[in-house]
Order: sequence, then C-alpha cells, then structure tokens
Amino acid sequence: MSTELLPPAQPTFVLRGHSAQVHAVHFIQGNTRLLSADAEGWLVSWNLASKRPVAVWRAHGNAVLGIGSWGQDRVITHGRDNKLAVWQLAVRDEEAIGKTLPVDKPPNTTRQPWLLHMLTVNTLNFCSFAMCLDGMPQPYTVHTAIKARNHPPPMLIAVPNTMDSGGIDIFQLPSETRAAVIHADRDITTGMVMALGIHTESTKLQVVAGYESGHTMVFVQSDPGAQFQRLYCAQSHTQPILSMAILPGHECYLTSSADAIIAKHPLPAAPSVWKTELKPFKVIQTKHSGQQGLQVRSDGRIFATAGWDARLRVYSTKTMKELAVLKWHKVGCYTTAFAEIGNCFLIKVEDGGPVKQEDIEDPDEKTAVRISAVTTVQQRREAKAQSTHWLAAGSKDGKISLWDIY
Repeated sequence: MSTELLPPAQPTFVLRGHSAQVHAVHFIQGNTRLLSADAEGWLVSWNLASKRPVAVWRAHGNAVLGIGSWGQDRVITHGRDNKLAVWQLAVRDEEAIGKTLPVDKPPNTTRQPWLLHMLTVNTLNFCSFAMCLDGMPQPYTVHTAIKARNHPPPMLIAVPNTMDSGGIDIFQLPSETRAAVIHADRDITTGMVMALGIHTESTKLQVVAGYESGHTMVFVQSDPGAQFQRLYCAQSHTQPILSMAILPGHECYLTSSADAIIAKHPLPAAPSVWKTELKPFKVIQTKHSGQQGLQVRSDGRIFATAGWDARLRVYSTKTMKELAVLKWHKVGCYTTAFAEIGNCFLIKVEDGGPVKQEDIEDPDEKTAVRISAVTTVQQRREAKAQSTHWLAAGSKDGKISLWDIY
C-alpha cells in the first residue's frame, strides 16, 4: 500500500495536567518516569506504566527553562527565577510528595523533594543549562571511596555568565564552585548566549555555544586552569539559535534556529575534523522556521525538533533528511525528549530461563528485560513502558504527547 494512503500518525498517549505552557520534558529512572515542567515553575513526574502523576511540586517561582538528571535519583531544574536546583527524587521519595496536578490548582505548600543544591545563575538569556560528567580524576581517600558508592560522580554545569550575557560560567557539583569562565568574544558581535552544550574527554573540556546573532562556537580547554581557545566559529543561521545537541559519539553537533535552517557542525577534538576546513558539515533549508527543542536519540541515528507550527519533525542524523512530520497539537511546540534506548529492552522469554543471544531480535541492544510467564500485569506494563522508543513533546497548550514511531 502506498504511504500516501496511510492515515496520519497519532500519539500513543497524551498527558494532560499542566495549566501553562510546557517548556521542558525529560525521561528519568530507566524510562520509567517522564518529567515535565511548565511556564509557572511546576514539575510533574509521570509514571509511564500507568500514565499517572507520581510527584508534583513547584520547583521555581517562574518558568522552568530545562531539566536534567544526575545519577538515578537526582533531578536538576533551571528556572527563570535565577536558580538552578538539584532535587533528590527516587521512587521511594514519591509517596511523600503531592500528586495534585497544576491544572487542579494545588496549594503552594505542597511537599517538595529534598533540595540538595541551589545555585544562583543568569536566566535573562532564556538559555537552559548544559551538563556533563566531570572528567577530572578525583583525589582518592577512604572517605571519597565510601562516598562514591552512595553518590553520583561530580558534574559540570554550563550556564550563561552572570555579568556578561555573551559569556559562559561553568560550575562544578557537588562543590557548587565556579570551575571556569569563558568570556564573550570581543572580535565578533554575537549577542547573548542562546544555547549551550558541554563535553569532557579526560582532562579536555569542550564547550559549544549558540548565539543571538546566529553564530556558533566551540571552545576547548586542554588542561584544568588553562585558558579556553576558540577552535571553531560559523554563522550558518540568520536568526538566533534556539537549540543544539551534541551527538552521542561526540563527533559533531546540530543547531536549529528561529530561521528555517538546521546545521551539522564539527567538534574540533574529533579526529575527522583535522581533515576538514572547519566548516559546517551540512546545512539544510527546511522551509519551516522556528524549530527548537532539538534532541538526538541515544543511539545517534535520529533527532527531533519541536516547531512553532505545532509540528514535530524527525530527521536522520546521517543524511539530515526529514523522516516524519507529527501533527497533533493545535498550537506551537517547545520541547522534545527521547527515551534512552539500548539499556532497557523488552525480551520475551516464556520459560523464564536465561536470555540467549538468539532471543534478542536486535544484536545491537546491550541489555534485556526478561518477561516470564509468571509476571504480573503491572510488571508487564512497566517493562513495556520502559522498553518503548518514546518520543515526548511539550506544547503551548499544556499537553505532552507521547509517540512511538521508530
């Protein structure tokens, strides 16, 4: 049958509960939970097996710009109230937290998760934070060895500079100290920082920035304490950059903008870059302006954008070709998120025996979740939700659509 005759794809589920625009979505805890955050500072943790809220609290006094996860039980939120917060949110903590959704007007006194860290940061840029593991080796003592078993590894957080909107601050957690500063480029007028990415490789630190002018730059610090060097600069966009994402293999990164262009850029630390003239790998004119919330799936094969035209678009990272256009929301979409794949996959083994190589349909998968004949319906639902290749999107209408298309 011709693909032209197929009906339009529809979301598998739609989560309703926010009374304001959904600005960020993020999968946590092995794809068993989906976090969503809105323009009024509320966060909702959704159980993906039951599609019901399991934790609701007001994390910020203003709009939330971004969400991240640190280890298995820590959530990072970045709000327009100039705060970046780290919360402890394990499954065992959910029982004590409120469940009343923002649309039902819960009281502001709703019990929150345990607040572990709070940083004062710049949020005038509307630019969300970027994060990566701290690649520096940590001093080894008996105390740090015991602590390492109970806490996630140190993390680096990149945000726009507090005093200079074109500069970048890098903080370290859990110490809450400023680890480095990248000053605004004085030779090129870039305007404000609009999007950030960060990556470490041993002691080498790479920071990727997208600017109001449409420029994007890559800065590299070869050793701790050394000055950052700008190794790449391009202006593929004519409008402010809205979002960016580094590919899992760290060989390149993608940018989207208020214009209709999506560009693929080199990362100067990648070996293949030295054979190029440090120009964008590929620049495509999509004819659809205002694509933001760009996210790459964990296998690096596809990426998605959320559009001002209320459509989600899925592209191939290799060819940059448009693979799917998903239309359900009636108003603009702001954010996307992919469930992580390759770590939690559903493999049916009816006899309950060990998972064998021939039982795994895709040899690229790393881990299997076994379903035996004696599992409960609830366990099957949880395993199914955990293994689905979800694509989530948040919209101006306060709804989150969940898609299962690839």
